[in-house]
Amino acid sequence: MSGQVDIWVGALLTLMIFSFLYRDNPLYKFAEHLFVGVSAAYWMVQGYWQQIVPNLLAKLMPAQFESVVPAAAGQSPDLVYLTPLILGILLLLRLVPSVAWLSRWSMAFIIGYTAGSNLTRYLVSDFILQIKKTLALPLVVLVDSSMPFHTLHSFMLSFSNIIIVVGIVCGLIYFFFSKEHTGLFGKASRAGIWVLMVAFGASFGYTVMARVSLLIGRLEYLLSDWFGVF
Repeated sequence: MSGQVDIWVGALLTLMIFSFLYRDNPLYKFAEHLFVGVSAAYWMVQGYWQQIVPNLLAKLMPAQFESVVPAAAGQSPDLVYLTPLILGILLLLRLVPSVAWLSRWSMAFIIGYTAGSNLTRYLVSDFILQIKKTLALPLVVLVDSSMPFHTLHSFMLSFSNIIIVVGIVCGLIYFFFSKEHTGLFGKASRAGIWVLMVAFGASFGYTVMARVSLLIGRLEYLLSDWFGVF
């Protein structure tokens, strides 16, 4: 077993978290609250030095922060950044009940700007580009005959593209409610349900695998770093 204090602390906290598998208990709550508190404090410090200082304070007072942000050396104060400073202060007024309503101005600006700026980005990346990529898929793919197994390769690529196009069309038909889902149209709609379930299942499986990798990391920490088994 390791004799290092930091490894013992990490191992005991890991076991406290694992104790939730039995039932909710004070040890788990202690570890959970400690994790949330330390994480919040860590990211607050990181946010201050990596975001607020170089992107706000160094812009307003470059002479005072040139030792921390070398790029601020010789720069003149940019008063435009008073706007985010004021909005940030208003946002913190949420903690003062008597004037908490002032924070709504900052929230309205943040939500409105984020929604407006992301609208065009997601419209291009998640809508237009996906339609363009689908329409550009060739249903028959011809591979250079000089390649080995070129016939099989061509068949597999063509089959894959056909499945993608048919799956997308069936998925769109499922969301088309202006026509009754009967006959061939209804069969395509039901096929669209299967396509959606496969997509959701793959997404869920990816999330599960990510969590499993975290579990493996914790078990490796206990067995390797703490117990020294391997």
